[in-house]
Amino acid sequence: MLIAFSIAPAVSDEDGGVAEAVAEAVRVVRASGLPCETNAMFTNVEGEWDEVMAVVKAAVDAVAARSPRVSLVLKADIRPGHTGMLRAKVTRVEDLLDP
Repeated sequence: MLIAFSIAPAVSDEDGGVAEAVAEAVRVVRASGLPCETNAMFTNVEGEWDEVMAVVKAAVDAVAARSPRVSLVLKADIRPGHTGMLRAKVTRVEDLLDP
């Protein structure tokens, strides 16, 4: 399964930023060892249901340690029997764009 999720603390730093709290969540994801990538809006993770959801919970907990309230947006592509989709889905589209 692939998930894309975004976590944001309700409390920002003095400049209105959330980067420090988000960095804590990204550290958790990267330490999980699951295939992942982070972009400007979401972190994508690939794995089995239980392991992916455990990473999301741990990432939320990391942000919650910095803020009394946390927002989570999550989108999932549940496709049993398929792996390597984190890159394969993008490659298929890119291949269609190449002349």
